[in-house]
Amino acid sequence: MGRGTPVVRLLRAAAVPVTLVVLVTLAGVVLGRVYAGSLLTMLVAGSAVGSVLVSMVTRRLASWLVAPVSVLAMLGWTAVCLRLAAADAQLPGGFVEVAGDAARNAIPRLLTAMIPVEATPDTILLPVVAAWLAGLAGAEVALRAGRVLLGYLPPVLLHAGAVYVVGPNAEPAIGATAAFVVAAALGLAVSSRRPDEDPLDGLAPTVRSGVQVRLAVASAAGTAVVVALAALLGPAVAALVDARPVDPRRYVEPPQVETLDENPLIRISGWALNPEQELFQVATDSPGPTDPTEGAATGGAAVRIRLAVLSDYDGVTWRVGATYRNAGRILPTTEPAPHATVDTVRQEITVGDLSGRLLPAVPTPREVSGARVAYDPGTGTLIRPDGLAPGLRYTVTSARERPDANLLATANTPAGDGVARVLHVPDGAPEQLRRLATQLAEENGAPYARAAAIEQWLSEHYRLVADAPSGHAYPNLAFFLFGPRNGGGQRGTSEQFAASFAVLGRLAGLPTRVVVGFAAPGSGPVRAADAYAWPEVLFDGLGWVAFDPLPRPDEEPRPVEEDFRPQPEDPPPSEQPEPTLEPTASPPAAAAPGGPTDSGVPTPVLVGGTGGGLLLVVVALLVTLAGLRRAQTRARLHRGDPQHRIAGAWRELTDTLRLAGQPVAADLSATEVAAQARQAFADVRPPAAAYGAAEELARLVNQVSFAPGTADEEQAGAAAAAVTVYTAAVRAARPRWRRLLWSVHPGPLRWRR
Repeated sequence: MGRGTPVVRLLRAAAVPVTLVVLVTLAGVVLGRVYAGSLLTMLVAGSAVGSVLVSMVTRRLASWLVAPVSVLAMLGWTAVCLRLAAADAQLPGGFVEVAGDAARNAIPRLLTAMIPVEATPDTILLPVVAAWLAGLAGAEVALRAGRVLLGYLPPVLLHAGAVYVVGPNAEPAIGATAAFVVAAALGLAVSSRRPDEDPLDGLAPTVRSGVQVRLAVASAAGTAVVVALAALLGPAVAALVDARPVDPRRYVEPPQVETLDENPLIRISGWALNPEQELFQVATDSPGPTDPTEGAATGGAAVRIRLAVLSDYDGVTWRVGATYRNAGRILPTTEPAPHATVDTVRQEITVGDLSGRLLPAVPTPREVSGARVAYDPGTGTLIRPDGLAPGLRYTVTSARERPDANLLATANTPAGDGVARVLHVPDGAPEQLRRLATQLAEENGAPYARAAAIEQWLSEHYRLVADAPSGHAYPNLAFFLFGPRNGGGQRGTSEQFAASFAVLGRLAGLPTRVVVGFAAPGSGPVRAADAYAWPEVLFDGLGWVAFDPLPRPDEEPRPVEEDFRPQPEDPPPSEQPEPTLEPTASPPAAAAPGGPTDSGVPTPVLVGGTGGGLLLVVVALLVTLAGLRRAQTRARLHRGDPQHRIAGAWRELTDTLRLAGQPVAADLSATEVAAQARQAFADVRPPAAAYGAAEELARLVNQVSFAPGTADEEQAGAAAAAVTVYTAAVRAARPRWRRLLWSVHPGPLRWRR
């Protein structure tokens, strides 16, 4: 005993605080598996140490003072974390602006960020605050109230939440979870009473015997409950071992491009008519291009800057069709093509009159500073979710691939499901386009020879003009390729040249896509006249190779009739029916006991400490659910094209009926659902607008279902207003307690569509 007694007492006193710090930090380790670097884990560890330390320092204060003091300390630590994250990510703007943006967007950006997630203010705010609250609640229950096992509950909930947020995006957290269990067990063992301590000492024999009997009965009952739960839940839990976890990221829609940016190809004709409009300024650190294909396309003295990649074509419109995820300064890297040379290009770009959300950059960007971006790895393109604004300045470092031109003549093109998207030819292709593609393919067997033949055909037979009308649907392309010269045919902007090459290439069996960008000087202004579209073909081992079907300025185009075989006398019927456009499916959208203590803590203190800590955790959970619900509603009603927003309003209506206890059967039509919506007001007199809202929304849904592409912005706004009125009326008709729980009900986040 003697000298060792103080040390032993100190170790036992420190066991519980240290264990709580370790448990909360392990939650940061679990979540940090989807973050780039270790900054997030260190910040969560700081929250764990700070929250537990504040509770230890304030143990002599009244219990009701601890939470306010700890929250003030949390705000200070959070400010430090935001500054560190902003400095590490090199984000522009003052602290107030950065902190406000992080507070508004913490939840949606955390769930839509690209993996690995960069530790920026908006992606570290929620984990740091949640870790502090878990440490505070656990310390108050375990240290002040003496309920160590109950004090483990907040860290357990935090750990489970981290596992859920990571979902299937990382390997199972077996090591961190095992360490969690071991640390919890050691904390309980070290903090337990010494064997020579008997809490029943001093009791009368009769009272002592009664207490021992009650303790034995309670232990037996508790053991029976644990065994029963293990028997009942064990098989179900074991069955989940091989199951793929739910990804909460599917409940929140990532940033979307605007309607104008979904098909930027239509902007070419407008830019061609305003050639002097200054779109942005560029300053390039690297020398000019050495890629032969780039030099040919841009005149040999310019750098090709990409704005958008369009891979989807439905016979009417070329679309971006990309999925953008919020990204940090460092973007995910992809392996370059095996037979391509990579050089680094660094540019500083200052936005002028360029509008929309798409950010111009040399392909393929690897690092962006000065602007918050979202990134699509499939196409290597960027958007700024907040939209472009004059004066926006950012720096982008790109890894530019240059294919080996000596290998093009013998290169093959890939096939299979992986490239089906860029080989797809929609129904309804005009017979003349098919015959022209067949003619060019028959004369040229190798893939590169076919692509070069299409390029040469377009550059030799058609005229590049600035005043040609926009359009790249099948009829527009047929008129451009085969229309009479004296009637406006055989002339167009780069829009028609690139779109014609891509369609003819796919008809000839080549995987193609259309790219919109700029032939920019190394440094200086980039004007509307520098904007153009070009096609690209995918080759094995070489990647995407750009082609230049534009005619040379000093060459007179040759008449198409001289080289295109005439149509047979008895032409075969069209192989494909006219295109039938179906509505695009909307992306799936996405939910202490109290009493006397052995340490003599008064009941009010125990209840206050436990209740306060758990209340903070519950409030954080409810705020998170409410934020997810609001983000889901905003995404449905205000993002995407009008057709998607009307479909989102319809999902809001069906969720409202389900929350009201009247789920919609899958086989009901929109009109029948609107009739069912009236039943939600069976016992009350609703506002007259609520009845009309359901009918109006059903009418709009029928319109986009049977006449896709006819909805406009005004109708989308009307759909959002209608469902808002209806939801408010249904909610107001519910009992008070149902209204309180309406906004935090997790059902709409997990219900399958």
